Amino acid sequence: MSTIKSSAENLTLNADGANNDIIFQSNGSTKATLDQAGLLTATSFAGSGASLTGVPIANNAITLAKMASGTDGNIISYDASGNPVAVATGSDGQVLTSTGAGSPPAFETPAGGGKVLQVLSMHTDTATGSAQVDWHATAVTLAITPSATSSKILVSFDGQVYVQNTSGDGGIGLKIQQAIAGGATTDPDALHSRSNVNYSAYYTSVANGQFAVRMPLSGLVAPNTTAAITYKLYFIPYNANGAGINSLGGRSTLTLMEIAG
Repeated sequence: MSTIKSSAENLTLNADGANNDIIFQSNGSTKATLDQAGLLTATSFAGSGASLTGVPIANNAITLAKMASGTDGNIISYDASGNPVAVATGSDGQVLTSTGAGSPPAFETPAGGGKVLQVLSMHTDTATGSAQVDWHATAVTLAITPSATSSKILVSFDGQVYVQNTSGDGGIGLKIQQAIAGGATTDPDALHSRSNVNYSAYYTSVANGQFAVRMPLSGLVAPNTTAAITYKLYFIPYNANGAGINSLGGRSTLTLMEIAG
């Protein structure tokens, strides 16, 4: 075994002359080269931690197995200094949101207002009519169970109504009432008796005939419950000439949409 050793001072290896390199060989084979600029090139490196730096890495050479362990659900991003940083795992239902330039994204709860949570719809061809000046129930009815007390319900009716004029003026009024958990039928949003879905009217003064039109009625109500709510359409004739819905093959629909509060 040959040994180059210096115990009293630093060992100096000098390759004088331009473009001369220091070459390290083992068993007649070059293992490393230190060029005049101080760049060390070797067939392999050994070491660990901060003592081994500047090691060239080929593209696509680092596999998942070689990456540092992290927390399940974390996402790798970069901070304002350009350094890699882990974005903490969010909770179920949260979404990844940008927090602006110079800041990593974050998992946040999405805004709830205005989001449609569920949509239910029904239709009926059943005709209902009367000449009695009173409120009459129809076959237009549908139930919905809100997922939160803060939710609002968008109630939308679109259907055919008819007015029977035999000797003079005629008309019809519509309203939609609600019953919560099988309880009493009430006008939704009673403090606003002429808004939302409480009342709408159609009137004609042309005599001697039956007049059919499509008549919408809709509004946003706040029932403040998670119990089942049943909505039902009612009509009232203007006078004894009579009125109703779904005459002459008409069809009526009722749609309920739960809107997050």
